[in-house]
Amino acid sequence: MDLVDICANLTHESFHDDIDAVLARAHEAGVNHLAITGADEAGSEAALDIARRDPDALRATAGVHPHVAVDASERVIDHLRALAQHPLVSCVGEAGLDFNRDFSPRAAQERLFEAQLELAAELGLPVFAHERDAHERFMAILREWRDRIPAIVVHCFTGTAEALGNYLEMDCHIGITGWICDERRGAHLLECTHRIPDNRLMVETDAPYLMPRDLKPKPKTRRNEPANLPHIVRRIAEARGESPETTAEHTTATARRFFGF
Repeated sequence: MDLVDICANLTHESFHDDIDAVLARAHEAGVNHLAITGADEAGSEAALDIARRDPDALRATAGVHPHVAVDASERVIDHLRALAQHPLVSCVGEAGLDFNRDFSPRAAQERLFEAQLELAAELGLPVFAHERDAHERFMAILREWRDRIPAIVVHCFTGTAEALGNYLEMDCHIGITGWICDERRGAHLLECTHRIPDNRLMVETDAPYLMPRDLKPKPKTRRNEPANLPHIVRRIAEARGESPETTAEHTTATARRFFGF
């Protein structure tokens, strides 16, 4: 399989000592392109630095995650604007709302989400979005900007079938992770993932998070890696009633278009 991992948090400290080996294992597994996620201002700079190591295979995003919205600098949008104009930065984000943990006040999350949507509209860039337990507010804010941004992916989708329908009606792309491999929390994804059109589905590990629970043999570490993406793709393919090769072909073509590979 030839795959694109659309969310690899390779700036995470757990990858600092062996990132070259992680990338090599990804390539050996057929994960030939990766998007390195920027989740805050410093992390967005670091994601771009990683992408520069292999411009043919890597891209970066530039954004601020809702968890840390309250910590953003006064010049955060100027900072992100400068980063996002680099040709290897393909999206604005990770941007959005997370009302599950409320690590930042909701008002701060909403202000920064809207500011990043405005930036994406200004630059003509897609948006790499995060939403958890905030669907109604996320949709209300996005609806005001959707016709001014070229594309948006709701990454790590874990929501309901109704939420999925709402996102597809708004012409969003959907990213599916190893959450679908979790029999405790992800069973509902097995029942609705087939509804995602071929040209709207993308796949991701969200490494180092969300290690697939059904990997065998059981990994000795909880750190997820891009090399595990083929396992996730096989589970998605099963849910969609198609071959893993078909899922890989469609998701790779979609991700290449979206991220500019």
